[in-house]
Amino acid sequence: MTSAADTHILIVDDDERIRALLRRFLQKNGFFVSQARDAQQARRLLKGLEFDLIVLDVMMPGEDGVSLTRDLRKTIDTPILLLTAKGEIEDRITGLESGADDYLAKPFEPRELLLRIAAILRRMPAPESAAPKFLSLGSLRYDTEKGELWQGDTLLRLTGTEQALLHRLAASRGKPVSRAELIEDLGRGGSGNGNADEAENSERAIDVQITRLRRKIETDPKEPRFLQTVRGTGYMLVAD
Repeated sequence: MTSAADTHILIVDDDERIRALLRRFLQKNGFFVSQARDAQQARRLLKGLEFDLIVLDVMMPGEDGVSLTRDLRKTIDTPILLLTAKGEIEDRITGLESGADDYLAKPFEPRELLLRIAAILRRMPAPESAAPKFLSLGSLRYDTEKGELWQGDTLLRLTGTEQALLHRLAASRGKPVSRAELIEDLGRGGSGNGNADEAENSERAIDVQITRLRRKIETDPKEPRFLQTVRGTGYMLVAD
């Protein structure tokens, strides 16, 4: 089972107060949380992000949670925990038959919600030992497969060069990457027969791109936490 810090949960509930309470509670317990107010917004998020668990309210205006669960099961196998004010046996059976992994009746104790989430995640198969799909950079989340940088539900704009640079550094996260490697990988190295001035200009170009990228991912670009300078070598990406 992945740790809470590696677990991205989507909360879907039309009640803003409940969404806020659940988000704060789950974040306090170390989970990464996104939220949607209805089925339509949830679908948009699911098109752009991958979640480890969906906490879904049944009673929503428009498309309800059971209908959404049944439709999602046609394309994804993300675990779904249904929340509802209905606690009757038939309602629970309907929810589980729609494809939900568990069913929790309101009102419930927050601790019980945590236990249900933990139980669902324990049942999930262990991930293959490969590069993680997402890297956490403080409040940001980098999708290593799509090359996208997210802040909560907002996709941050990266230039083509910034995307290539971040992708290269993410592939070697925790290890220094020399300026020469970055120049070559970003296509700035030419044929390798340039003079010293050309090489210096290429290195300066990399430094400029690093500075610009830091402005987007660092709280304090002058004191970088994630995109670090390795003196005498180059740069290194350090994720949480």
